[in-house]
Amino acid sequence: MPSISSVILQATSCLCERRGCMQLQQLQQELQQRCRMTNEDFIYIIQNCPQRFLLVPDGESYSVVGRTSLRLCGAYSRGERCGGGCQQLHLCRFYVFGNCRFGKGRKLCKLSHDVSSKHNAGLLRECTLHELQEDHLFLLLLQNDPQLLPEVCVHYNKGSAPHGGCRFQDSCSKLHLCQHFLQGVCRFGPRCRRQHAVDQRSQSDLEQRGLSRQLIRDLPAIYRNAQHLNAAAAASPAASPAAAPAADGELKHPPLSHVTDQEEEICLHFIRNSCRFQDSCRQVHFHLPYKWEVYDGRCWSDLENMEQIERDYCNPAQTHSSDYQRVDFVTMTMESMPVRRLSTVSWVRRPPHYSLTTQWLWFCRAERGGWLEYGQPVTDSDPGRFSPDPSRCGCVQSSVLIRLWFSRWPSRRRYCSTHRFYWFYWF
Repeated sequence: MPSISSVILQATSCLCERRGCMQLQQLQQELQQRCRMTNEDFIYIIQNCPQRFLLVPDGESYSVVGRTSLRLCGAYSRGERCGGGCQQLHLCRFYVFGNCRFGKGRKLCKLSHDVSSKHNAGLLRECTLHELQEDHLFLLLLQNDPQLLPEVCVHYNKGSAPHGGCRFQDSCSKLHLCQHFLQGVCRFGPRCRRQHAVDQRSQSDLEQRGLSRQLIRDLPAIYRNAQHLNAAAAASPAASPAAAPAADGELKHPPLSHVTDQEEEICLHFIRNSCRFQDSCRQVHFHLPYKWEVYDGRCWSDLENMEQIERDYCNPAQTHSSDYQRVDFVTMTMESMPVRRLSTVSWVRRPPHYSLTTQWLWFCRAERGGWLEYGQPVTDSDPGRFSPDPSRCGCVQSSVLIRLWFSRWPSRRRYCSTHRFYWFYWF
């Protein structure tokens, strides 16, 4: 099987080639033609990459919708200066629409048309979208960023046809489209009295606003995908599915059992020889406060030389383990097979007198090389003291404006530019 990142890229490309959404079985067949992978590998990737793929029930099967956390920078689009460390793309929105009038004539656009600029390339690489084709990337951005799409008239869907309750009628600047169709639940189909496609008047208006004809034709599908993404975000932004669909379309538990955080923790009482639940304990029983495992397509199995792997992992300068089982700490893989690391409960969730709990330490790469631990005494060369009180908004800020954007980090990655986190143990 190819690397996980390459499979995710191929899956994302497949979705974007089909206007951002595909039937689960259709996507599986496409991927198996492009990549050598088993059904279990496919289910594992779809289930464990919720930041890239959204599963939507579709009759007896599922559809897969492409997703991303990247957005266009609003301040940049308005010609304003945005603050340093901006985590949004600096691109001309009309270039994303596919019809920027300044890009075709002698007069140059004031906004960037360069996806590979230093700022944009770093963000795309961080989200593993740097190898995606431009048109595929733009479609992904459009269906994930509601601010980019033209507004649909809510009054059109109230009242009788042809204009519903919209008092502006033909002069309305918003799109007149069937809301139920955009939600994928219109029971009238082609007999519906409301529009399921952009009419000639709206198309002409949208072209004047900078949207390409191809994008206008794809708008109903993009709106439908955006509806699914918005509904999933509103229902439970951080939730993951309780079960994953099997290759035959039935809802079954995946080869990698969906487990809670508690079931992925190592039992502290077992390490102390005091677990009263024994074999019925929901936590992992292991003699060390950490455990390295590899997934071979069927089950998780222990890696050899865990102590050496752990020693390498706790060195901020190491990106791979040094023994013959070469574990990539950036992608958490070994020879393209997924690797995971289990540990004991976090020290913040237990009283101070508990031993063998996990403590997280954060490091920052210094300008002159090497790694510095956040919170250490400040020196002239230190980048600043790390604030001990994390903000709930997803950004931690130090006294010298060092910011860590947790929401932008891929869930399986341990690196993000110049930051890395580690676990150490209290014995």
